[in-house]
Amino acid sequence: MRTGPRNLITDVAGLRVGNAGDARLRSGATVLVGDLPFTAAVHVMGGAPGTRETDLLAPDKLVQQVDALVLSGGSAFGLDAASGAADGLRAMGRGFVVGNQRVPIVPGAILFDLLNGGDKGWTENPYKPLGRAALAAAAEDFALGTAGAGTGATCHGLKGGLGSASVVLESGLTVGALVAVNALGSVTVGDGPQFWAAPWELGGEFGGLGLPGRFPAAEEPALAKHRGEATTIAIIATDAALTQAQAQRLAVAAHDGMARAIVPSHTPFDGDLVFAAATGAREMADPIADPFQLGHAAACCLARAIARAVYLATPEPGDTLPAWSARHGQ
Repeated sequence: MRTGPRNLITDVAGLRVGNAGDARLRSGATVLVGDLPFTAAVHVMGGAPGTRETDLLAPDKLVQQVDALVLSGGSAFGLDAASGAADGLRAMGRGFVVGNQRVPIVPGAILFDLLNGGDKGWTENPYKPLGRAALAAAAEDFALGTAGAGTGATCHGLKGGLGSASVVLESGLTVGALVAVNALGSVTVGDGPQFWAAPWELGGEFGGLGLPGRFPAAEEPALAKHRGEATTIAIIATDAALTQAQAQRLAVAAHDGMARAIVPSHTPFDGDLVFAAATGAREMADPIADPFQLGHAAACCLARAIARAVYLATPEPGDTLPAWSARHGQ
């Protein structure tokens, strides 16, 4: 495996990502949009999800493709970010055709960042304009760390953030991950700087620190957040031509990467969720080997993206938790 040229989910050709954040609010939104509609699916393993339009992503539903996917802060308020993105897409003439109307299909997921010190005393929900602004900013290059949906994210003892990574397989297929890390669990091993995801790191993308000599995997974790305050939400994308059922299996496999990078993950108090997106630009040469390789790549890629999210978070005045760089002096 090797990373794509950007080591971002946008190494999957035809996809763009836009971020919008509000420093005073300490929150934001991230939009993944395709040049064309793309096949999408979802799999939820956390016990406290917050979602929009995920039922239609089941393989037996009428709509098989979507125009965009949205990740947002703001808890239930953040679901409005997808409405803002939908407004922007409609203005572009995008959407599912129904008679003389176009209805943009924009599933979304949210994380809880309402207790992170930001100004949450709004009189009008701020997430709809954030969603539209994130769509307008969509590009092949975008910021990681304290950006977009990861602007106000936190995890066990550290700031969370927005992460991304990519990999190109020997078959030529590309897989990319995009994730907002707001986990109940820890992304780092104990109190040290090393990341649980270290075995899957490529090219020193989150410090090249490896694993510590002492590996406390069997220790009982502490509950550092309250019920309903955590979630890691992600998107796995590929240029492979997948059916919606195959895309759903890709999302299921990607959850292994979340478990590799966050300890513990998939708790009753996290809303852990993975969307899968397939542009269909490349046919699979081997209908058995290629899906097998894609699932493994998705898990590895998501683990790396999670570590990058925390590694690249930046310190800011008023932080309730330190950034990884501030705590470990790097």
